[in-house]
Amino acid sequence: MSGATRSAAANHFRGALTRWPKDALRPECQLQDVLAKRLEKGRLAPVTNGATQQQADLKQANALYSLLEDRYRNKYRAAPTILEPKSNPTYYKDLVKELEEAPNRTWLQRLTKRLSGMVRFA
Repeated sequence: MSGATRSAAANHFRGALTRWPKDALRPECQLQDVLAKRLEKGRLAPVTNGATQQQADLKQANALYSLLEDRYRNKYRAAPTILEPKSNPTYYKDLVKELEEAPNRTWLQRLTKRLSGMVRFA
């Protein structure tokens, strides 16, 4: 791959990685770190179907940007009834709330939450 095209794909890749959100639940294992290591090795994407390395790298960078921009969520909208099941209408709202609160809990709060999950009253 030519140096200019290689750096263009690498620059797109780096741009996507700087915008990628941090994972609060697993701070020791970030997607940015894994992909940055791949960027350092030189090959960003495996070559398939007769494509050149530069095409594969640019396709990989485009895939990252499409995830960042929520292209698929905007293209394939879910019906509101899917997000509010009749058996538990607040399930997904509760799940998002739980995921936002989980990284900030103390060990005692985590233990209390685990024990309360084991004991349920009818």
